[in-house]
Amino acid sequence: MADSICIFEGIYFNRLLPLAYLRPVYDLRCGILSLRGKIERYYSQVPITLHCRNYMADYMELKHPEHKVNVLQSDNVLFINGRVIVDEEFSRKISLEGPEKLYMCGETVVAARVSGEKLEELKKAMNDVLSQGDFSGLEIEEIDANIIHYPWDLVKNNEKELISDFYLLRNEIETKDNYERYDGVFLLNEKDIFIGDEAKIYPGAVLDAEEGPIFIGKGAKVLPGASIQGPAFIGDYTIVKMGARLYHNSNIGRVCKIGGEVENTIVHSFSNKQHDGFLGNSYLGSWVNLGAGTNNSDLKNNYGSIKVYINGEPVDSGSQFVGLTMGDHSKSAINSTFNTGTVIGVSCNIYGSGFPPRYVPSFGWGGSDAMTSYDLERSIEVAQRVMERRDVEMKAADEKMFRKVFDLTREERRKRGMPN
Repeated sequence: MADSICIFEGIYFNRLLPLAYLRPVYDLRCGILSLRGKIERYYSQVPITLHCRNYMADYMELKHPEHKVNVLQSDNVLFINGRVIVDEEFSRKISLEGPEKLYMCGETVVAARVSGEKLEELKKAMNDVLSQGDFSGLEIEEIDANIIHYPWDLVKNNEKELISDFYLLRNEIETKDNYERYDGVFLLNEKDIFIGDEAKIYPGAVLDAEEGPIFIGKGAKVLPGASIQGPAFIGDYTIVKMGARLYHNSNIGRVCKIGGEVENTIVHSFSNKQHDGFLGNSYLGSWVNLGAGTNNSDLKNNYGSIKVYINGEPVDSGSQFVGLTMGDHSKSAINSTFNTGTVIGVSCNIYGSGFPPRYVPSFGWGGSDAMTSYDLERSIEVAQRVMERRDVEMKAADEKMFRKVFDLTREERRKRGMPN
């Protein structure tokens, strides 16, 4: 029987860039919880080790002092791929009990139960991403699993996960209905609406849970005239601005400001899209700011499958709907427009008329007319300033990752004629 869990990063983490430059793949959100959060809940009976790329280990140790990082101390470990969406059925199928075994879904390592000599070998390999070769010699079992391969997979699974996470969390959280609901608020299908302590729902707001549940976090504010259609999630201390229209599958992290029109989109914490403009079928990292009037397209005029640039190369998404993917600390100027399936890297500054390129490497500066590189020292200074405004200190581990990502993406910028 495994006496601990190791959530690991595999060799295909790079398919989730730029979202995974400043976080491990398992800290991406899908539904209310991150991929890691789902694993922690369904395997809560044993300690968990977090495995990540070496350059973010210091950051993860600071962020998760309750977990060991890149260190295995037990004698029997169940490894779980951080790109897997874990649910109750998965936890029954791959339990802590059982012999050593490698679980595969096609080319992807899903999980592995490991002990003895093989585990000793793995303990020496924890400073690098893991592959099937690291688990060689184990008996293999093919299974079906829900695996996140690309950013749009997170958005595709968002609806189902919003619903399942809602009922999981609602049963965990004890609420005393300690929130403020003004006269003139409309709650449709109120039994499927959860409102956290200290939240405020202002006059004229409409929370419509007739087609899916709505979760409003602690201290959140839904201002007058805002409408939210479930399934939806509003994180702790987030503000939904006056007149905002949040359609189905709007998934907004904590301490955000959200306005305009949003649909089927995931936004990580500390990001702002507080003005008019459309954001649909998109995924934003943390510390993103979209200027007033920013809009994105998520559907081609010919209704065809959308190709998205992953690591600078086009990949057919197989989907008619793919919007904007934007990495952490990136910004758009007022009236910015993004074409279908656009990918913007970490710490970019997008401005100017017309559509910017459909793929902008991290630390890109400019728009349709010209692109150059964002000075690293200035980008760190701005990030520090932005974080301070939210009473968050940029630690040495954060800065170390910033500098590493700049180096990792230097060649991408060079290929596009952007001087470093």
